[in-house]
Amino acid sequence: MSRTPQEVFADHGKRLSTGDLGVITSNYTEDAVLVTPERTLTGHQGIREGIGRLLADLPDADWQLTPRFAGNVLFLQWTATTATHEVTDGVDTFVSRDGLISAQTVHYTLSTRTPRTNRTA
Repeated sequence: MSRTPQEVFADHGKRLSTGDLGVITSNYTEDAVLVTPERTLTGHQGIREGIGRLLADLPDADWQLTPRFAGNVLFLQWTATTATHEVTDGVDTFVSRDGLISAQTVHYTLSTRTPRTNRTA
């Protein structure tokens, strides 16, 4: 049974929320590509490594997502913040093929947040 891109991406979102890399990466084909600010990663192992690093950098993040569909492609703009880090310009591009994600590019800038302190006069 063929799934629509929206169904594939909804399933992917549920998998991401588990935090389980085995579950998350099972939604990718072997020819998936993850382009991060540092390098390009390919296949299940590359996707696992890249997503694992991002999740490790942003534990307990507050994610804000804005999806836009164009046929079999999803453009996902996102931000994420934690007590110590933030992403301000995240953009993912997903391509759905045969019910799986066959390509993904990710662009983001991860920066360290400076804790704000109260000033006293």
